[in-house]
Amino acid sequence: MQLIAQKEAAEFVKTGAKEFRQNSEVRLTPGAKDIFTEAGVKVVFDSTAAPASAPAATATPGHYTPDDVRLFASKEATEIKEQICDIGRRIWAREYCDGNGGNISARLGPDRFICTPTGVSKGFMKPDMMCMVDGKGKQLGGTWKRSSEITTHMAIFHSTPEAVSVCHAHPCHAGAFAIKGMAPPPRLIPELEVFVGTVAYTPYKTPGSAEIAAEIFPLAPKHQSILMGNHGVICWGKSVEDAYFKMEITDAYCRTVILAQSIPGAASIPCDKLPELLNIKKTLGLPDDRYDLKPAGLCEVDPWQQMCGSHGCSSPVTPFNPMTNGAASSDAEIEALVQKLTDEIVANLSKK
Repeated sequence: MQLIAQKEAAEFVKTGAKEFRQNSEVRLTPGAKDIFTEAGVKVVFDSTAAPASAPAATATPGHYTPDDVRLFASKEATEIKEQICDIGRRIWAREYCDGNGGNISARLGPDRFICTPTGVSKGFMKPDMMCMVDGKGKQLGGTWKRSSEITTHMAIFHSTPEAVSVCHAHPCHAGAFAIKGMAPPPRLIPELEVFVGTVAYTPYKTPGSAEIAAEIFPLAPKHQSILMGNHGVICWGKSVEDAYFKMEITDAYCRTVILAQSIPGAASIPCDKLPELLNIKKTLGLPDDRYDLKPAGLCEVDPWQQMCGSHGCSSPVTPFNPMTNGAASSDAEIEALVQKLTDEIVANLSKK
């Protein structure tokens, strides 16, 4: 049994949260109840809540340091909480996550980060549900338990100092590539080349595990969008919205590529034009793993051949053939068509 007295209640109020979640293992003293009532904090019973309404990674609210309490209730933290909730609604509205899937985080200060809670739909989050963690993922603020995948976010924050925010979700079109075990091919749409770059892929590892964090760590410095095999997409950006933009651009690109496979033809951005796009990207200060490559290296593999490669294509991509109106044909069918046309030409000539 854990007892929350006036001191602990007062420290909790300083976090700015408006809801205190407790379970059967927690008891409030009359003085603590009075403090919550005066501060307008609603006490809610939740059988799934961790002791003292603080997540497992944290001690009781009374163990938050005064500096962390002030930081978590600061204007800067409040703005980030609101931004995360706004992006969460946009992720949910675009059907990038179902149930309580996905998670978002952002830098708040040195070794301090705001992140989404676990077990909550991203479309219905509120600022007082947000959590604060340190660089190891240990929770230092908030009344909801932090996301179980925060260690994956930390792999990006630690390897990529310019990353201000990380966004993870499960958009269907990018997810389709993730379960096929491949990254989408490059050199098809300028927006991806400039604002995202090549999309990396990493094989499946258990979500939230040290193994997936180890896979993400070396990829993040040169890739702002990474497909996690049989799981989803994780992106980083220079703001909460920017991280989300990378997600949106990635999924729109994947959707377009999937649709294009059903249309005859196989065009791509010319090799000699790709350096121009990379120069634009460099002026924007965005990372890319291709800056040091020569034009030949940039176009080493045809994107459509890369799509079919060892994975196979459900709809083979073929150059448009006006003789067959774009339909794929075997050599025998083409030979028969040529013979038919030849016979018709000879017959017409013999009539003259």
